Amino acid sequence: MSSGVGIKQVAWFDCPGSGQVVVDGNFAYLGHMEAPYGTMIVDVADPKNPKKVAEVEIPRGVHSHKVRAANGLMVVNREHHGKPAEGQKPGPGGILIYDVSNPRQPKEITHWRCDGSGVHRFTFDGRYAYISPEVEGYVGNIVMILDLADPAHPKEVGRWWLPGQWRAGGETASWRGRAHRCHHPIRRGDRLYVSYWHGGVIILDISDMAKPKMVSQIDWSPPFPWPTHSAVPLERTLNGRRYMLVADEDVMPMDPEMAPEMSAFIWMVDITDEKHPMPVGSYQVPGVEGKRNPQMTGCHQPIETITGTEVPVAWFAQGMRLLDLSNPHAIKEIGSWMPDPAPGETRVCSNDIYQDSRGLIYLCDRVRGLSILERA
Repeated sequence: MSSGVGIKQVAWFDCPGSGQVVVDGNFAYLGHMEAPYGTMIVDVADPKNPKKVAEVEIPRGVHSHKVRAANGLMVVNREHHGKPAEGQKPGPGGILIYDVSNPRQPKEITHWRCDGSGVHRFTFDGRYAYISPEVEGYVGNIVMILDLADPAHPKEVGRWWLPGQWRAGGETASWRGRAHRCHHPIRRGDRLYVSYWHGGVIILDISDMAKPKMVSQIDWSPPFPWPTHSAVPLERTLNGRRYMLVADEDVMPMDPEMAPEMSAFIWMVDITDEKHPMPVGSYQVPGVEGKRNPQMTGCHQPIETITGTEVPVAWFAQGMRLLDLSNPHAIKEIGSWMPDPAPGETRVCSNDIYQDSRGLIYLCDRVRGLSILERA
């Protein structure tokens, strides 16, 4: 069901619930939420008739819910999740790298391993992977850059952490536990825009990848209770100024009583002076405010390459929301799409979103299914 600007469903593809969808060439790559389903590759050359062409399975006790594909490589995460099979230990975390020069026959190249729970979200540009691993001696995930020029032998190029995380180095945090940790690094030029969970957004200068340096940090948690999920810089300026779109995630509030009548929403931040980021606008789906909602009602994830002013966003229980950013001080919704809930569910759980070069929008549900959409 759509509203506002015409959005129509091109196809619905039945598959296990997914944490991420990306498209490279004529193929969509889906990272699934629950074992034994790991990564699925789907031929979308004819978007009206998507067809599964390959699948990678995983053991219980881990999930592989994030995936990137570029330059003939597929990179997926491994993160501890749920209980392993009886009598077994969870497999090692990290990232797995596959040769997908033929996407119908993915071939594992190597498993880069790390400590703790593994790697959560990451990006990959065909050469470098910008990842969020747990590393021995640190509390919570940190920022790491891996060089995959030789994909069989990934090399760490550089790392960065928020001072206070390196316990083995004698640092002491001012926060509790893993509240401040790397969630999602996104590169643009010589900058990394890093969501840092309850640590807000951190802009890193990576002109020297071996020595990332913090340019600035902006953190609104508290007073707002939710963790920061993604920080996506706009590719173009608006009225001569630079902006980034920042999504808070409607999960794991710092304190549910801080704002019980609110769900997480999206922010517009002016980064013209990148040393002093400044929030200038926000948006929430109508009807959500003024009542206590269950978690995963509000915001989750926008597309991660924003070339224009119309931006599709995955909004958990609110489906896909198409936002107009042309006035950064007054974000407005111009269209939406609400899929049907997965069988047995009472509401949708739109988890991730991607827009390909054809303008097609791919919206995956955390429980089941992939919607392929287009402007009517």
